[in-house]
Amino acid sequence: MNRFLIISNRLPLNINIKDDEIEFTPSVGGLATGMMSVSQSFDSLWIGWSGIDQNQLTAKERKKINLELKNEACADVNLTPEEVELYYEGFSNKTIWPLFHYFSQYVEFKEEQWEAYKRVNQKFADVIAENMEGVDKIWIHDYHLLLLPQLIKERFPKVTIGFFLHIPFPSYELFRTLPWRKEIINGMLGADLLGFHTFDYERHFMSSVRRLLGYDINMNEINLPNRIVRVDNFPMGIDYEKFQNAALEAQKRSVRDKSEVRKELERYYLLYPDTKFIISIDRLDYTKGLINRLEAFEYFMEKYPEYRDKVVLVLLAVPSRIGVEQYQQMKSEVDEIVGRINGEFSSINRTPIWYFYRSMPFENLVDLYNYCDIALVTPVRDGMNLVAKEYIASKTDGRGVLILSEMAGASKEMSEALIINPNDIAQIAESIKTALEMPLDEQIERNTFLQKRLKRYNINKWALEFLNGMEKVKQSEQKFMGKKLTTAIQNKIIKELRNADSAVFFLDYDGTLTGFEDNPKHARPDDELYELLDGLADNPKNRIVLISGRDKDTFEEWFGKKPYTLIVEHGVWYREKGEPWEMIEQLDASWKDSIRSALEFYVDRTPGSFIEEKNYSLVWHYRKSDPELGPNRAIELKDELTSLVSNLNLEILEGNKVIEIKNRGINKGRAAQKLLNSAPADKIIAVGDDWTDEFLFAALPETAYTIKVGMSKTMATYKVENFWQVREMLKRIVTE
Repeated sequence: MNRFLIISNRLPLNINIKDDEIEFTPSVGGLATGMMSVSQSFDSLWIGWSGIDQNQLTAKERKKINLELKNEACADVNLTPEEVELYYEGFSNKTIWPLFHYFSQYVEFKEEQWEAYKRVNQKFADVIAENMEGVDKIWIHDYHLLLLPQLIKERFPKVTIGFFLHIPFPSYELFRTLPWRKEIINGMLGADLLGFHTFDYERHFMSSVRRLLGYDINMNEINLPNRIVRVDNFPMGIDYEKFQNAALEAQKRSVRDKSEVRKELERYYLLYPDTKFIISIDRLDYTKGLINRLEAFEYFMEKYPEYRDKVVLVLLAVPSRIGVEQYQQMKSEVDEIVGRINGEFSSINRTPIWYFYRSMPFENLVDLYNYCDIALVTPVRDGMNLVAKEYIASKTDGRGVLILSEMAGASKEMSEALIINPNDIAQIAESIKTALEMPLDEQIERNTFLQKRLKRYNINKWALEFLNGMEKVKQSEQKFMGKKLTTAIQNKIIKELRNADSAVFFLDYDGTLTGFEDNPKHARPDDELYELLDGLADNPKNRIVLISGRDKDTFEEWFGKKPYTLIVEHGVWYREKGEPWEMIEQLDASWKDSIRSALEFYVDRTPGSFIEEKNYSLVWHYRKSDPELGPNRAIELKDELTSLVSNLNLEILEGNKVIEIKNRGINKGRAAQKLLNSAPADKIIAVGDDWTDEFLFAALPETAYTIKVGMSKTMATYKVENFWQVREMLKRIVTE
């Protein structure tokens, strides 16, 4: 691997300036922790915001800070207070954050915040551009930088770009409410590999791409006009060994060396040995479900009074976005509910909720994880949630029960936890009771499975899998670049044609010589195309074969008077200039009535779709249908037709937004072979754009020049991006 850039909103360092002293401390968090190990394993540079405005520093302070950042392999993107307010506090956290977490009632759509978001993403792109020497990979992180992949790709098209979204991606119905939805999607599609925590988020993103931009999607690949973007899910892990070892180390400490948190927990347990501790650790954020969690705990205390003096909820709420109104209101509400519960259920010596509104050092967090009997992790929407994983990693003896929201990404891989709906207060309360009464052997059995999985798929595994995914994309891209029909290859083709005694050109029509139309009847050849084909045919050494899925009546109207060989309906009909049409093989069309009713049913269910009837095939078109509904109906139709076509000796051809049913064994490749058997040629060129042309490419000899139009996988030797490039190549052949 060459030089490697990591890009995130914040650098993995905190900078504090006090009394002319500058202090650097590592950031705490899943991304910073995980990516630092990756960063240190390669020749890498981490680019992000340092958290300070360098414009307010003295020259001496700036020099010292930038020198220290350089020593730590970091580079600062300097942001002004106004940019932080509008881009970070504004668009990132008042538009993207609530929208992507399904809190549409908190979303703001402000143009000035959007403009600031664009400017800051451009700032990041400019700093990246200054540090691109020797760089072959860039990994961008999270929702603050959704426009950045495309900004980089435009300036550095050959660099491999990965983007990982650490929060959920919402359903299309919610995402479409964003005024700048297309700009956001196009920005993300600048990446070569897009990563999400779960398949659901990946699926939502694909749906938005298909419905907003109309790109074709095959499995987890998006076919852009000039390249392929791969999308996959990579559930983020934690530094398992770090938490496990820290918990083991804490247990070995003498009484004097133990943390105050652990001393207090053990002191309380000595006084009340029947106490069970429930840990709740989260940022004070409306997505974390704190209000529901507290109300569920209150409901539990009311319903099961026998546990009132036996349970303590340790509630650690880490301050977050203090200046945002919704967070201030939430803080007041949490304070009120905690006060109400403690007021109602406290006794002289015992308080049911220990409430801490602050962050805690790593050692204290591990002590809480290790000591508490239950972890209550109930976000109403969360990208992954690493607290659940950290709790399990810290349970050195296997004891403990994790209660986990089904709305957290972590629930997809932690099914041994007690999975709950975070909006169901009664279910959460019942899960608390289940956890308190769960036998020790069951706790250990559940946690053993969880720990093995977390240890195996840790943060390093996650990062390396993503990097390996980027490497595979790069290799695939290099393979594609090797197939690109370059000017040098065109020169070679022209030279060989000049020296050949005979040449045959197999040319598909729709998508190859001309663009697609919503209605196929509207895609008539233009004057330029006629002139181009006539120019090729004027050379007596050339034989022009238009080989298409079109019906013979249409081609008779368009090309009947031209000196071309016509093969239509994928190889059913054949015609030489001045000769009548003839069938390459005798076929039966009596099967149509058996199939037509099924196609008509799908026309009724799919607005915008229609049936085209050819002499010996039926075609269902869905180009004008909803870009999400059409492909889904196509899958259903193929499934329904499978048994029918096999019984009738038919086959299904899937083209570009069409499904065609025809007699089995009839295809372009078979027709081309018959033509070449009767009239061989020194040089063969075949050009096509969709799946039906793969039969043609496969049937031709290895010496043929086969050319695919578009970015999808192919058996062709070379690729071009669009039909305009096909025309340019043919124009060169005519003129040179």
